[in-house]
Amino acid sequence: MPHCIVEHSASLNGDLILPQVFSGAMKSQLFEADGSDIKVRAFAYQNYFTGQVKSDFLHVVLKILSGRTPEQKKELSNLVLANLQKLEFQGCSLTVEVVDIDRASYSKLIV
Repeated sequence: MPHCIVEHSASLNGDLILPQVFSGAMKSQLFEADGSDIKVRAFAYQNYFTGQVKSDFLHVVLKILSGRTPEQKKELSNLVLANLQKLEFQGCSLTVEVVDIDRASYSKLIV
């Protein structure tokens, strides 16, 4: 069920990034074994600041239903980050965060 939202500088290739995020989420074994519940999407930014020198960035937000332990969330974050490192970007900030979605207020409908 995770919503994996990737934000990155436009000079990075989103088509290379998305499979790495998906694979990292799969490795966590927190979601459906076939990956059918993992949703990954990206936003590329043309306009941004990164301090006083413009450099590439890649930030992943993993929105998951609440109830996972802090250890599970840290492992998920680490697995995704490790997969992103495989891309061997140079001079690029890589960051990953896990955000809980409140189960009590979450609604879903497949139509």
